[in-house]
Amino acid sequence: MTTSMTYPTDICIAGATGLVGHELLLLLAHLDEVRSIKAVSRSPMGRIPPHVENIILDFDSLEQRQDVLKAGVFICCLGTTIKKAGSQEAFRKVDYSYVVNFAKVAEACGAQKLLVISAMGADAESKIFYNRVKGEMENELRKLKIPQIEVFRPSLILGERKESRPGEDIAQKLSPVLNKLMVGPLKKYRAIKANDIARAMAIATLNFHPGFHVYKSDHIQRIADQK
Repeated sequence: MTTSMTYPTDICIAGATGLVGHELLLLLAHLDEVRSIKAVSRSPMGRIPPHVENIILDFDSLEQRQDVLKAGVFICCLGTTIKKAGSQEAFRKVDYSYVVNFAKVAEACGAQKLLVISAMGADAESKIFYNRVKGEMENELRKLKIPQIEVFRPSLILGERKESRPGEDIAQKLSPVLNKLMVGPLKKYRAIKANDIARAMAIATLNFHPGFHVYKSDHIQRIADQK
């Protein structure tokens, strides 16, 4: 049964400078149910919405500063690519270590809810490095004593990125045609817009139903399409 959290609530978000994270930050900043937002970043974010506090921290030492991160809801939109990170080790540091450490801080702070962006294909047993790291990260989240943990596994994310990703650029151009061909069981592989993921996460932020929940692209889209 779905129950309501106590509102207004306080939110701590990491990764708010990314494609989905930025869209989500803008949505959350305009919700009456949200009292305050702490946006954690390694460098100043620049212009931010009202009642958003930009907390500049080194993600390697989050645990040492958990006193300033306390909130009822923690949201993690951290993520990179192996190409951008420079190596598999550097990629793992962001998509596994930073995400898991942020989640552990949420647990230590007594958070009631944790929302995390993962990826389609996340599987700790996968032979694909990217998918394996995501799966191992999710397995660590399952160990946490946080009442509600929601993992979002989008397929290809559509939107304007700051950096160029040639492969994704081509896929984005083809996505309108490919999405129409993906029906039935294939719906979970459909590309999805960044603002739809953000909308679904904003909706999920306001609904409290304890447990560990995983949402694939088609389910994320259904949540985002709610009126």
